[in-house]
Amino acid sequence: MVGVPTLIPACHAWTMRPQVVAHRGASHELAEHTLSAYRAALDTGAGGLECDVRLTADGHLVCVHDRDLRRTAANRGVVSNMELADLSELDFAAWKNPWADLDDEAPDEDEDLRGVLTLRKLLETVADYDRRVEVAIETKHPTRYGGLVEKRLVEMLRDFGWDQAGAPVRIMSFSFTALQRVERLAPEVQLVQLFDKPNQWPMLRRVIGRDWTVGPGIKILRQHPRLRESLVRSGRDIHVWTVNKEKDLDVCLELGVKAVISDRPRFMLDLLDERFGGGE
Repeated sequence: MVGVPTLIPACHAWTMRPQVVAHRGASHELAEHTLSAYRAALDTGAGGLECDVRLTADGHLVCVHDRDLRRTAANRGVVSNMELADLSELDFAAWKNPWADLDDEAPDEDEDLRGVLTLRKLLETVADYDRRVEVAIETKHPTRYGGLVEKRLVEMLRDFGWDQAGAPVRIMSFSFTALQRVERLAPEVQLVQLFDKPNQWPMLRRVIGRDWTVGPGIKILRQHPRLRESLVRSGRDIHVWTVNKEKDLDVCLELGVKAVISDRPRFMLDLLDERFGGGE
């Protein structure tokens, strides 16, 4: 286990149970960004769901990470050049289990669970769920549509009444400019500045908003103890991605992070139950 940074008293370690956020759904077991993966994450008890959003050619926000579809839908198309109807014809789950068609005993799966997932459908699923679940929405940049992505996103949050303080959503991005846009459009929405290089932090800590959360990757936290100490000294809430191993969860617990984003939400919840007892 990585040692507790010297500025953190030992009694402070492991006193806060972080929220477990399902990264693209329960994406270790099921195809990322499918409704199937998100429903599985909800059923495991995840406190939050994470998704990436991109804008289609006809103006729909869809939950897709890559700019093109080669990895997740065996298609050469680019999301921003395609309409939602075209995306709806593709299978976004086959890549995860390419031999599924050979299993005669596998149950038939609803095609809606395998197809492209719109952000609206995901938010509707969360809104209808029988407990509070939070959604961490990452806008992807650069994109041909620039600030239109954030504009459409905030418009959708208003449809749900989720552009106010206390709403179960937060917006994340590696783009400082994108988060500034959201802040102008919806100043009460929680913002998370993502970063993946330690040398980005000295600049970011001077320019990001006073109430913004910081979202470092677990890799740079493991490799840079001084960064860990600096983040704690900043007094900001910390959300860490992508935390899939027990030793990495321990690093997060030592730092007192507020959320861990994981491909394996059930595994993380079980580990936290062992350390803290009970449920999230």
